[in-house]
Amino acid sequence: METASITLESPIQNFEFEMYNPQTDKSDKKMFSDYEGKRTILVFYPADFTFVCPTELKDLSKIYSKILEINVEIFVVSTDTIFSHKRRIETESLLKDFKIPMISDRTGEITKYFNIRNEKTGNAERGTFIISPKGILKSIEISTESVGRSAQELLRKMEALHFIEENPGHACPASRNIGLKSLKPWLDIAGKVWETLE
Repeated sequence: METASITLESPIQNFEFEMYNPQTDKSDKKMFSDYEGKRTILVFYPADFTFVCPTELKDLSKIYSKILEINVEIFVVSTDTIFSHKRRIETESLLKDFKIPMISDRTGEITKYFNIRNEKTGNAERGTFIISPKGILKSIEISTESVGRSAQELLRKMEALHFIEENPGHACPASRNIGLKSLKPWLDIAGKVWETLE
């Protein structure tokens, strides 16, 4: 039976998945429902033993502790085996002390569900998905294979989503970090956004 694909603001399907945990050097089987009550980030990448991918994983490592502090679980995902994940961490100097759990989507079922399966290679494209504590898809970012993503921008989005969920009716302007002025969309500020942000 073919799996339906996901759309923004929809609940995600509760897949079971296998992952390699670099912190314990063991594999685990989990389901997305195991993380209910927490925000979740899925960072898909094309494959282990490629070139842009380890630079992205290294970049994610820099924000990992901050991600955990705001009650978020983050996973990196590819269609490689858990054995490939383990070997990649052991051999790539860029990934020394890498701690983020690595999901193995060998069947490509999860990759296909998130609409980022490359039909020519069977690999995932570069896709980042943020899921709410209630299992609702809140953010989609997809990049071409040769362009790496920014972990700092991911952190900013994560903090912005946290802020607007805690402050209903507010919105976070472009490139604004937490602590700076937010917007409260209303008829009175239409055409006067600049003055509102000053």
